[in-house]
Amino acid sequence: QVQLVESGGGLVQAGGSLRLSCAASGRTVSRYSVGWYRQAPGKEREFVGHISWSGDGAVYPDSVKDRFTVSRDNAKSTVYLQMNSLKPEDTAVYYCGATLVGTGTRTDTDYRYWGQGTQVTVSS
Repeated sequence: QVQLVESGGGLVQAGGSLRLSCAASGRTVSRYSVGWYRQAPGKEREFVGHISWSGDGAVYPDSVKDRFTVSRDNAKSTVYLQMNSLKPEDTAVYYCGATLVGTGTRTDTDYRYWGQGTQVTVSS
């Protein structure tokens, strides 16, 4: 079992920054790759980035590339999502998920464990 807890969400003005954290606990947490997703009201869950268990590589969709950065600190069992140049369309609940797919994956059904989510609201 792996437990994930997101934090760091809040209200920010457009152009601002936030750093979300995904704290993990459980067995062999460092062997899991972690992905970040978001879901806005009335919309499907959207992939925003993932990082491999080793932290060697991160992947992003075009919608957030060059603005969002995923990193991890396995010593702290925590994965971060740094979000810069935020836009109102980034408003959503952000979730982290853990998968044993070693390089990470964009497919949300590959993630076995999920956190409860943290709300990010970007005002114009």
